[in-house]
Amino acid sequence: MAPRTHRSFDNHMSGSKLQKIGLLVTGVVAGVALSLNFSANATKDLDPLPVDELRTFAEVFGAIKSAYVEPVDDKKLFVQAISGMLSGLDPHSAYLDSDAFKDLQVSTHGEFGGLGIEVGMEDGFVKVVSPIEDTPAFRAGVKSGDLIVKLDETPVKGMTLSDAVKRMRGKPKTSITLTIARKGEAKPVVITLVREVIKVQSVKAKMLDADLGYIRLTQFQENTAADMARQIDKMYKAAPLKGLVLDLRNDPGGVLHGAIGVAAAYLPTKSLVVSTDGRTADAKRKFIAAPEDYLPPTREDFLRSLPDAVKSVPMVVLVNGGSASASEIVAGALQDHKRALIMGTQTFGKGSVQTVLPLPNNTGIKLTTARYYTPSGRSIQAKGITPDIVVEESASGAPSTALRVREADLDHHLENDRDPDAAAPAKPEPQSKAKEPAKAAPKADKPAGGKSGDEEEVRAPVEFGGKNDYQLAQAVNLLKGMQIMQKRQ
Repeated sequence: MAPRTHRSFDNHMSGSKLQKIGLLVTGVVAGVALSLNFSANATKDLDPLPVDELRTFAEVFGAIKSAYVEPVDDKKLFVQAISGMLSGLDPHSAYLDSDAFKDLQVSTHGEFGGLGIEVGMEDGFVKVVSPIEDTPAFRAGVKSGDLIVKLDETPVKGMTLSDAVKRMRGKPKTSITLTIARKGEAKPVVITLVREVIKVQSVKAKMLDADLGYIRLTQFQENTAADMARQIDKMYKAAPLKGLVLDLRNDPGGVLHGAIGVAAAYLPTKSLVVSTDGRTADAKRKFIAAPEDYLPPTREDFLRSLPDAVKSVPMVVLVNGGSASASEIVAGALQDHKRALIMGTQTFGKGSVQTVLPLPNNTGIKLTTARYYTPSGRSIQAKGITPDIVVEESASGAPSTALRVREADLDHHLENDRDPDAAAPAKPEPQSKAKEPAKAAPKADKPAGGKSGDEEEVRAPVEFGGKNDYQLAQAVNLLKGMQIMQKRQ
């Protein structure tokens, strides 16, 4: 049996001879990644090496060394061979050079250098999965689904994802120009960004009303669950909550034990949160809502002091196409245990687990080793979580999410092993009239500028938790309606 899974990433990535492996539950991020660790033997049960294929590899290697137009360094050839092997498997397996390997460790604590974009690869271009809030990319208007075709004057076509991410990173206060192909735009969009040290505040909270709480998680870091617990405690000290909104929109994922801790705050103790399944014994795991699966060994249980009422307070979880990985774990667990209503749009659909294998010289590889499943056994891979109540980003049903890239859109994505039709979003279960959100507001009149209010709304970015947040307004309406139902009983 693998040892407990809550030790820090930094303490375990320094081992040699591939002794330590990090379990990841997110995609490739331009400046953010997350981990959970367990021990494994990376070299056990190897099949005999294919002699004919190795001979072919040696012949190609020799041809390049002897006949390529310019001399090529041996190390470069081997690194590119390794990168090619991994990138051809799926969108999330990759070679990590020393810089990427270091960034992977640092980013679990929520501070990293770069632009603040979660990215993947599509048709040889860098595709934006989601900009991270309060970062240069977010403020400059980079959008989900954008294809980055040039970095400064260098075309992206032909680069590996690791190379592209490395170019986007850099020293704070230095600039980089992104040339973007955006659906609906006739000409490329050119955006110049200034790099900065990005400190992501993963938990944001406020009271929406005297007795309605709002908690937004922007990503899952080492301390996210503990920070969330402190916010919940603060809310209950002010007034007993009668409703709570947990906002996971555009949350790309994070540390797995952080997701388990978040789910455990709202679920009965020892409830199943998520399971993983792969080819090795270490990949077959079940994670429950218990301290041994979300706490470091020496840390006090930060959920112990929470009021019992948080386990039963009426709850709505907001999700969208940018909710990925660890976010989907939390949403899926709360949905399967019927603890909360999930509202919004179909989530990203990243249901695979990545393992980081350290290599010599502070490098490593990130390899997809398992799929993860909700408590009821659903695979989220290439499908995502289907909301109980579908609510678009605007009252008009504006197609703000139509251009968003999802896991099923990525080249070489893993198939869903339990649902062959996973790529097509499932229809949500019908809700009773008492639980339906308020009807959409009437469409705005066409202003003098010639564009309707709806068209303006599509172009204007929504501030999650702000006054123009239509999905949040519907969540509040739903919670207030549930309060009325409870009073009538």
